[in-house]
Amino acid sequence: MSEESAPFSSVDINNENRDDEDLFASAVQEVSLDPEVNGVRDGLDKVSLVDAQVTTTSSIGSPIMEEIVTERANNIIVTVTEPQKIGEGMSSYVAYRVITKTNMPIFSKHDFAVLRRFSDFLGLHEKLTEKYLRSGRIIPPAPEKSIVGTTKLKMASTPSTESANGNSGSSSLQSQFVERRRAALERFLNRVAQHPVLCIDPDFREFLESDTELPKATSTSALSGAGMLRLFNKVGETVNKITYRMDESDPWFEERIARVESLEAGLRRLCGACEALATERRELAARSHEAARSIAAAAAADPHAPLSRALSHLSDLHEKIEHLRVEQSNTDFYVLTEHIKDYLGLISAIKDVFHERVKVFQNWQHAEMQLNKRRENKAKAELANRPEKIEQASNEIIEWESKVERSHNEFDTISRVIKKELERWEEIRVTEMRATILRYLEEHMKHQAQSVRYWDAFLPEARAIK
Repeated sequence: MSEESAPFSSVDINNENRDDEDLFASAVQEVSLDPEVNGVRDGLDKVSLVDAQVTTTSSIGSPIMEEIVTERANNIIVTVTEPQKIGEGMSSYVAYRVITKTNMPIFSKHDFAVLRRFSDFLGLHEKLTEKYLRSGRIIPPAPEKSIVGTTKLKMASTPSTESANGNSGSSSLQSQFVERRRAALERFLNRVAQHPVLCIDPDFREFLESDTELPKATSTSALSGAGMLRLFNKVGETVNKITYRMDESDPWFEERIARVESLEAGLRRLCGACEALATERRELAARSHEAARSIAAAAAADPHAPLSRALSHLSDLHEKIEHLRVEQSNTDFYVLTEHIKDYLGLISAIKDVFHERVKVFQNWQHAEMQLNKRRENKAKAELANRPEKIEQASNEIIEWESKVERSHNEFDTISRVIKKELERWEEIRVTEMRATILRYLEEHMKHQAQSVRYWDAFLPEARAIK
C-alpha cells in the first residue's frame, strides 16, 4: 500500500449549468484517493450501483410486484463522485457531486449534476422519514454521522504539510473514510430512486436537480441542540420498543418479524466474521512484505549466483503476493462486508416501520380505552340523573368513536403498506445478494488464479539452481 498520496489537492469547480462563485467563496480542495483506495474503488462502485442495475422485471411474479413494475416504468440512476473539501479547519466540510440520469418526465432534464454536502443527505433522509415513515414506508438508511472521522477530516493538513510531517498514513485513512462515505451516500440515493413513491417526492427531486444551494440542515448536526434532542428522543424510542410489546394477531407479521430478527442476527455474525477475515488477510499481506524484504537481504548476501538470482525472484514474488492479498482483503471488506452492513441498516429501517405500526396500535388502544371511559361516565350520569353530564358524555362518545375509527383505519392502512413494502424488499434483496456473492466469488477466483500463475512462473527459477 502506498503511503505517499495525500487526501486533498486543489481543484477548480466548473459547472456549465450553474454559477458556483457565491457558493464556494472559500478555498476548494478535492479529496484524491490513495492507490489502495483507488484499487478498491471498483468494488465499492459495484456495491453502490447494484441497486441501480437491478431491474424490476426480474421481480415480476406477484401481484404486488406487478403493481410496482407498472408504477416504475421510468428509471433514475444516481452517481455520487468527486468528494471535495471546502474551506479550512472546523468550518470546512466535504461536498459531493451528485450526477443524475433519468427518463422521468417530472424532471426538467435527463442529465444533470449538483453539489451537495453531507448534511444535505442527512437532511433529505430526515424529511423523507418525517413524511413517509408514519405511513409504513421503508426509508433507506443514510450513513451515520461520525464525529471522530469528520473531525479528523476537518483538521487534515494540506498535502504539502502532510508530506513534510510524514502523515501520509493518516492521509490514507482519511481518504478511505471519505470513499466509504461516498459509496454509502450513493447507495442511499439509488435506493430512494428505486422506490416507486419516494422517487417522485418533491424534496428528493429538489435535492437532485436544484441549481441553488440547499438550506443548511442544522438539525442534523450531532452537537447541535436539535441533535441532542433527537438523541434523547431516540433513547426514549428505544426504551419504548423494549418495554412495550404488542399482542400480535396477524400471523403474517408474526412470521415476518421473527424472520427479520433471525436474518439480522445471522448478518451480524457474518459481518463480524468478514471483518475478521479482511483483517487477517491484511495481516498476512504485511507478513508477506516482511518475508520479501528478508529474502531480498538473503539474496544480496548469498555469493552463489544462481541461488542469489532465485532468491531475488522469490522476493519479487512475495511482493506481488503481498499486493494480491491486500486486494483480497479489500474484496472481503468493500465488496461483501460493506454490502452486509448496508443490509443491517435496511433491517434497522424495517424494524422502524414495525415500531411505527406498534405506535399506531397503541393509539388505537388508547382511543378504545378513552371511549370506554366516556361510556362509563355517561352510564354514571344517567344513574345520577344529571342531564348536563349526559349530554357532555354523549358528545365525547361521538368524538372518541370517530377517533377509534380513524385509528383502526390507520392501523389497517399501515399494516397493508408494510406488507407491500416488505414483499418488494424481499424480491430486490435476493437479486442484490446474488449479484454481490457472484461478484465476490469472481474476484476471489481471479486472485487465486493470479497467485497460481505467479508461482508457476517462479518454478523454472527454482529448478535452475545448481
